[in-house]
Amino acid sequence: MITDSQFETPTTGYFRQYVEEERDATSVQRHNAMNHFLASVEKKAFRMADIATHNRDDALEIVQETMLGLQRYIERPENEWKPLFYSILQRRINDWHRHNMVRTKVMAAVQWLKGEQEPVNPIDTAPAQSSCQPLQRLEGELSTHAIIDALKSLPARQQQAFMLRGWEGFSVKETASIMACSEGSIKTHYSRAVHSMRGQLEAFKP
Repeated sequence: MITDSQFETPTTGYFRQYVEEERDATSVQRHNAMNHFLASVEKKAFRMADIATHNRDDALEIVQETMLGLQRYIERPENEWKPLFYSILQRRINDWHRHNMVRTKVMAAVQWLKGEQEPVNPIDTAPAQSSCQPLQRLEGELSTHAIIDALKSLPARQQQAFMLRGWEGFSVKETASIMACSEGSIKTHYSRAVHSMRGQLEAFKP
């Protein structure tokens, strides 16, 4: 029986080795590019997660999971990495909020059963829906700590919309894709965030 190997020549073997080496070199380049990209977004992602969770350990875990999640898309074009990264980050943050809500309800129920206090509805203690002004205009005039505190007080969706639009400069369309909602919702969340933060930060203006 004749096999393909009987038709191989020294040149064929060399070509295969060349292709494999080229493939390895391309793989190394993409991994290097991915590492460089992750290094460029790591600090901002951590700040966003920290503001969202008010917990540095949880924020660090969220960012690490996001970075690992993006590795699955390493073969995608590099210009798609940034929106993909922030889509994963927002999903992780939303997951954290859901789990934290459940944990809060469970702890409140346990305390109530022990007779320590009435059960607390997390919705009743959530920050009120409100609004703000673009970050770039505020940073030159106000304390960074004041801005961060104001951001932390925003409801989660307003917080996400403001940081993606104000910090990362995503368009309304890109932000809607990342947050998996309509462009109209993004405009509403962002407008409310801007209005709310403007009111909160008024006292800090020189």
